Amino acid sequence: MLAHALFILNLLATWYMVGLIWMVQVVHYAMFDRVGEDEFARYATDHARLITPIVMVPMLVEIATAAGLVMWAPAGVPRGWMILGLVVVVLIWASTAFLQVPCHSRLAGGFDGQVYRRLVSTNWIRTIGWTLRGGLMAVCLWRMLLSR
Repeated sequence: MLAHALFILNLLATWYMVGLIWMVQVVHYAMFDRVGEDEFARYATDHARLITPIVMVPMLVEIATAAGLVMWAPAGVPRGWMILGLVVVVLIWASTAFLQVPCHSRLAGGFDGQVYRRLVSTNWIRTIGWTLRGGLMAVCLWRMLLSR
């Protein structure tokens, strides 16, 4: 029962982040360079303040449940797949901390084309990571349903 609860929470958090990261990558970040230099620092600061509660809770749920799934993998799902899922989450967190957050911090001081391009290009790490993770969790769900 614990394994199933962890899995459901993880699946929901992961797919929430898959949808969100694609919207951010393709729509939101794509329009950062259209804000205008005079308003950009305020826009970037507001972005960071407003996006944090939207992403922090599901990211915390995802990493906590991913760690739990390594210990309590559901029946029909190889533990190695849960380890892989946790590794991908850790890589996403590392990318966020060491690549995207520093870019956002720099952009809060004003628009810088080079930093903006670095943000957009390095964010593909998270976009691809969450997409792969979503696929992995979907395959795990499929295996769980077939094993019943």
